[in-house]
Amino acid sequence: MGFSNETIESELQHVTKLHKKNLGELAELAFMRKAASMGYAVAKPWGDSDRYDVIVRFEKMFWRVQVKSVITARVSRHSYRVKTTRGGNGTYSTEEIDFLAAYVFPNDCWYIFPAAVVQGRDSVCVRPESKKCRLLQYREAWDLMKAPSDASSGALEPALAGAPEP
Repeated sequence: MGFSNETIESELQHVTKLHKKNLGELAELAFMRKAASMGYAVAKPWGDSDRYDVIVRFEKMFWRVQVKSVITARVSRHSYRVKTTRGGNGTYSTEEIDFLAAYVFPNDCWYIFPAAVVQGRDSVCVRPESKKCRLLQYREAWDLMKAPSDASSGALEPALAGAPEP
């Protein structure tokens, strides 16, 4: 459900001029659109004091998702460096988020990382155009959010699971 190359190029002309905060909000909106189109229920917590940006539900599983984005590649390596930190406040832990979703604007692609993969890291480097990228298994890995918590990373606990449905 991606966009045409012409649409992406046209949008990138405008996106590159956005303030960092606006770019992050646009990535969150893109995440919610994509997740909803794939059958997930999405909710945006009120305010921005939580460590996660979006709550995603699939059946009875609830996940806390932090959304990050990147717009420019590192020229020397043809890769995109996605910051996985909370500004100046350190890295994310499995106690704070269940997944980190990284959007690569120029390629219109997502990486869905279990929190255990990014925990304690300042960044991850992805190469959407390479079949040899060591993080390729997480590219468009939306199904990780359909699996029980132990299947997605080996140690994750769902944020809000276990609450009985009415």
